[in-house]
Parts: sequence; structure tokens; C-alpha cells
Amino acid sequence: MPIIPTMQVQVGDRLANDVQTSLGSVLLQQGRILSDRDKEILQAFLISSVDVRRNGLEAQEVEKAEEVTLAATEVKITSLQQHFLSMESLLKRIMSMVSSGLKIPILDLRNELTLMLARMDEYNVLTFVCPPAVGTEDVLVRNSVLCAMTSYQLAKWSKLPEKDWLQISMAGLLHDIGNVKVDKAILNKPSRLSSEETEEMRKHTLYGFRLLEGSTSMNQGVWLSALQHHERIDGSGYPMKVKGEKIHPFAKIVAIADMYHAMTSNRNYRKAESPYLVLEELHSGSFGKLDPLFVQTFIERTTQFHNGVFVKLNNGSIGEIVFTDRNDPTRPMVSVNGQIVNLGQNRQMFICEVFATP
Repeated sequence: MPIIPTMQVQVGDRLANDVQTSLGSVLLQQGRILSDRDKEILQAFLISSVDVRRNGLEAQEVEKAEEVTLAATEVKITSLQQHFLSMESLLKRIMSMVSSGLKIPILDLRNELTLMLARMDEYNVLTFVCPPAVGTEDVLVRNSVLCAMTSYQLAKWSKLPEKDWLQISMAGLLHDIGNVKVDKAILNKPSRLSSEETEEMRKHTLYGFRLLEGSTSMNQGVWLSALQHHERIDGSGYPMKVKGEKIHPFAKIVAIADMYHAMTSNRNYRKAESPYLVLEELHSGSFGKLDPLFVQTFIERTTQFHNGVFVKLNNGSIGEIVFTDRNDPTRPMVSVNGQIVNLGQNRQMFICEVFATP
């Protein structure tokens, strides 16, 4: 088990011991098969050498080397990611059925959703990695499944009655169902929409409400979320320009989840934004637009990391969160190569990526 300079680390090497930062946090765990990203992290933290298991060069060990390479490149899917894909596949089929005039199989949808939500202890809004799509990726379907999980999480954090959690998740899942009635040329347009196209796109809220209205298997909040998830509490939203308390609480929660995931995902006409910058935009939007209490809860809980979480800053450097101020949770102190960067004071810098814990 050689101890080698970090610059000589190869993709596929397996760590024989934990790698720790200068602050004593575990950077990478023993047994981890190193990737290009791991090499970047090691170099960023000035780790001079690591203890690795590496295959020899003899003919009989070639097979072992191939196994390590395969293990390094193999995509590992968690239980939650497996159910995410199943939920995504079912929603695709349902949207196809609805576009053909068939009814939504509510029981099937509810059962699959329940299975996915049972794995929510694995879910972290900022660090969850969507698994590779099966077949062609449908951005709107993927966004809907993410909204289902995040709406559930926000309802739970906000201490809404437990009986509502599944229904709020259902609202997140079906909030964009009305898009099946929108012209696909508009949905898939690679550039910004014209005013006429925007007006047609906005009708997805009305289409969705009409598709769901009257279903006895759903809380009324599910129908109203399809209608109201683009309404804003100051009356500036659409389609009805309703205000404040006239917007259903489910719709207020789904609006936050929808905005977060839409802005942190790649779209035809723009790239994904930094999750931390999006949280700051949501905070700004809470003044007169979004429900301030739900937004405050969402920001506080999503940024409630333990010290030692690794992040990437917009200048390309990788650091470790060492302190988070509750009054400015999107601007923590980050240790980069032993130097403390106070993002609260240095507003030009921000977190652009959060690494899932090893």
C-alpha cells in the first residue's frame, strides 16, 4: 500500500486510509475509489501525499486493474435515486395518457410517490444529484419530481400537519401537468418566447386545474397548486392575479420549490445558476412576492450544514465551511488552503457548488 505524492494519484486508485484536512475533518474516506474530481479536491486542499492501494504491473493483476477502473466509472445509484427514476418514468407515462384524453391513475401515482418519499432521509435539496435519465431526458418531468420531494420537505420543515405532506408532494408532482395541452414547439423552443408564446405557455396553469379539478382522490390544494403556483402575494402573478391569503398554502410551497429547481437546472435558453445565489434571489423575491415564512424556513434548513462540508467558490477554489451565521446563512465562512474567506464581507465571491459528503 504505497504512500505516493498527490500529483501521481491516478483515477481508480483506492484510498487505504482516510484523508484529513488541516482542520482535522475527513476529506475523503478510506476505501474510496478516486475520480478526477477527487484529485482536484486533494490538490485544492494541499494534500501532499496519500496512502493508496494500486494494482501491480504483472500479467495476473491486469484483470484486477480492469475491475478497479470499472468500479471507478460505474454509476452508483442510491435507493432514493432508483425510486426517483421510477417516479419519473411513471409521470412520463401519465402525461402521455393525459395528452391522449385518458384519466390519471391516481392510485398508481400515489403508491409510487409513497415509495419515493419513504427514502427522503437520503434527500438533501442542495446536494442531491439526479441520476442519469432513462432514455431522453424530459426537463419538465424531472423538475416535477424534484418539486415533489422539495415541497414535501418544506411542508415537513414548516410543521404543517403530517396528513398534508403526501398531498403537498402530489401538488409538486402535478403542478405542471397542464403543459401536456401546450404546443410542444413552444415547450421545446431553444430561445426565449415571444409575447404571444408566453401568453400561451401561461395557460398551462388553467389547463392543469381543469385536468385535476373534481378528483376526489386529491386534496383541493393539489388542483389549486396547478392553477396558482405562478401567483404572487402582491397580485403580480398569473393567471388570476390573486393576492395573499387567496393563494392556497400548497401553491405557496410549490412556487418556492418550482422556482428553486427551475433556476438551478439547465434550460434551453440559459445555464443553471448557483444554488446559493438562487437562495439569495428567493430571499429577495420573498418581499411582496413569495410567502416570507416559507422562504425563511427553506433557506435556513437547506443551508443548515454541519461544519466541514466542502464547497466550490466562483473563482474555482475549493474550501470547507467552518462557520455559518444564522443571520446570513447563504454567506458562510469558508477555509480555502488554510485561509478564511468570509463570504458575508466579500460579496463578489459566492458558493457555486456544494459537494455531497463522502
